[in-house]
Amino acid sequence: MKVKTYTKKDVATEMATRHNLSLRNSQEVVDDFFDILRGYLIEDKPYVRIEIRNFGVFESKPTKAKPKARNPRTNEEIFVPAHKKTRFKAGKILKEHLKKPI
Repeated sequence: MKVKTYTKKDVATEMATRHNLSLRNSQEVVDDFFDILRGYLIEDKPYVRIEIRNFGVFESKPTKAKPKARNPRTNEEIFVPAHKKTRFKAGKILKEHLKKPI
């Protein structure tokens, strides 16, 4: 099965086409948008939630340290420190479109 991968450049090109912008201007807007999202997610606050209506929610939350985790390859016991993890939850409209049969 062949997977189609879209990049930031594809998003910028589509934005330039839809809004009659130059490719350079639309790339700056797209880069700024993702920089802002990244900045919010890496803040020093333990819980961060970015809700984009009709699209979905990005969340960043802390995990607990795991003092007795195992490396599945070597079966060696390792310590995994506490860190933050991110997750994306699709919004209602996006979920409905993704549930349709292919």
